[in-house]
Amino acid sequence: MNCCFLLPFMLGIPLLWPYLTATGNSKTEEAEHPGGSHWRVKRDWVWNQFFVQEEMNRTNHSIGQLKFGIDNENNNYQYKLFGDGAGSTFVINEETGVLYAVQKLDREERDRYTLRAQVIDTATGRAVGPDSEFCIRVTDINDNEPKFLDGPYEAIIPEMSPEETSVIQVTASDADDPSFSYNAHLVYSLLQGQPYFSIEAKTGIIRISSKMDRELQDEYWVIIQAKDKIGLPGALSGTTSVLIKLSDVNDNKPVFKTSLYRMNVSESAPTGTSIGKIMAYDNDIGDNAEMEYIIEDDSQTFDIVTNHETQEGIVILKKKVDFEQQNNYRIKVKVKNPHVDEQLLKYHAETSTTIIKVQVGDEDEPPVFHLPHYVFEISEGSPQGSSVGTVSATDPDQKKSPIRYSIHITGSSAFCIDDNGTIFTASPLDREMSAWHNLSIKATEKNNVEQISSIPVYVQVLNINDNAPEFSDNYKTYVCENAGSGQIIQTISAVDRDKSIEDHYFSFNLSVEDTQNSSFTLIDNQELVLASKKSPSSTYPS
Repeated sequence: MNCCFLLPFMLGIPLLWPYLTATGNSKTEEAEHPGGSHWRVKRDWVWNQFFVQEEMNRTNHSIGQLKFGIDNENNNYQYKLFGDGAGSTFVINEETGVLYAVQKLDREERDRYTLRAQVIDTATGRAVGPDSEFCIRVTDINDNEPKFLDGPYEAIIPEMSPEETSVIQVTASDADDPSFSYNAHLVYSLLQGQPYFSIEAKTGIIRISSKMDRELQDEYWVIIQAKDKIGLPGALSGTTSVLIKLSDVNDNKPVFKTSLYRMNVSESAPTGTSIGKIMAYDNDIGDNAEMEYIIEDDSQTFDIVTNHETQEGIVILKKKVDFEQQNNYRIKVKVKNPHVDEQLLKYHAETSTTIIKVQVGDEDEPPVFHLPHYVFEISEGSPQGSSVGTVSATDPDQKKSPIRYSIHITGSSAFCIDDNGTIFTASPLDREMSAWHNLSIKATEKNNVEQISSIPVYVQVLNINDNAPEFSDNYKTYVCENAGSGQIIQTISAVDRDKSIEDHYFSFNLSVEDTQNSSFTLIDNQELVLASKKSPSSTYPS
């Protein structure tokens, strides 16, 4: 015999056992029926356990018979029914006591009914004996399919999760009687979702059966079926859907899709100028797609910063460029994710790089003097047209425009300058009037008069001995008539307007006339001393 054929029968016996043994629970209430079946005796009542199967389509379906212990040969007795559903759901044959179900029953709505029976003597209208209370049980059939009350479901699991990782547990319920014939015993299976997912038949736990890459597919629809009767023939089923989304992990490094970028910058651009943008691409999303750009050659001229909203790399001018010194640059840039979990570092072993070539644009720059300032010397008294010195400026641009010079000094026209940058005196200079002259020399490109530069020029006028000594004062000396010979009557001094490195020293002497005929003598110790020789009335120095 086929064992599979016996399996449902064998599995159903434990569930039916309570019903099969329901009439044998109390020895004191049991009596042996002549037919060999067990009858329950209560006082003078005899009746079986009553069961009725739900969803019976027949009307007046016989359930069983109530029997009172007195013979009803003359049909003087009538059976009356009271209680739950009496007269509407259940009726009784008043003469025989046979019970009938007149309506279809649903165990899931109600699984038992408690009723009372009474026997009436039709002659007297009185009860023959005490009432009998009994119960009608509604037995289950598999008429309810499993239902997923919480579906549809949604779950999120990190991409690249290992096999056997638990995703979510789904649960179905069955309204049938779990103790009868496995009607509410469920098993789960997968209708859609292989080969990436599997489900445990008993628990409904969905597990990963194959690694998945979010960048290839970021969500999956899985269809789950639940069958009752442990999947045996005649089982009912219900389904639900599960949307499984893959969350991102940082398993992709950023990559440049362009190996070469070309940018331009004017040599007149100030520091901090943005000269261009670069962009790498990362298949990850969110924080895992944040990027950091790094210049590998430690450039002192350029820098790069990340726009955290667009993840673009913005190239910044860190130091001014000069076309004439260097007109192009080559920069190597790498990109990486700033935050990578240690277990994902294997995906970021080699960083992506690109090359940026920067072309410096030539701008029409003003002339450049060879020195930041000039200092010249010229002796005072030099004739008009004497050369003071030469300044020199050149056009830094490739075209090398000729230069025209001009001189600017406030309130003076003592100097002039020619096209070669040579400064000349326009009039004699007097150191005693002005020892220094501050000039402003401008250099202008002849091809573009808007390009002008200027520098300061300092001219020092050197001293020559072109001034005679002068007495410090206009002396008037008085002497008494009785002054003694040799008495000092006046001390005089002199000054010189010429400049001398050392102190001035003067030599004093009397004029020739006064030397030959004078009443005074002079002692020369760099000061003029007049002394009386005889008694003059009054004398003035010459």
